[in-house]
Amino acid sequence: MSDLFNNIPRHETQPDDFVETYMNADPSRPDVIKVSAKSRSTAVAGAIAAVIREHRFAEVQAIGAGAVNQAVKALAIARGYLTGDDIDIVCTPYFTEVDIDGQERTAVRFTVEPR
Repeated sequence: MSDLFNNIPRHETQPDDFVETYMNADPSRPDVIKVSAKSRSTAVAGAIAAVIREHRFAEVQAIGAGAVNQAVKALAIARGYLTGDDIDIVCTPYFTEVDIDGQERTAVRFTVEPR
């Protein structure tokens, strides 16, 4: 992993949720929500909604087609979760390089903000 992440999960999850969040190097920024292909989209959506409510900004990261699929579904679900709070979100995708076990991988990262 790069120096941007500590391997300390920040949000409580159930073992089957497969949602991980890691502390951001900048303390004023919320943690990055990491999504895997096995992540439950509703659990990820809940994490996104909670971070948006608290920080008004979130970042979601996925590596691989299955993980990106789950992330996009979670973003759509989170948008629905936030309508009750009168928050409409927009997502901006971009590619980023991450180091995993000494190997550089390309990840898709989404910035999520209120409209």
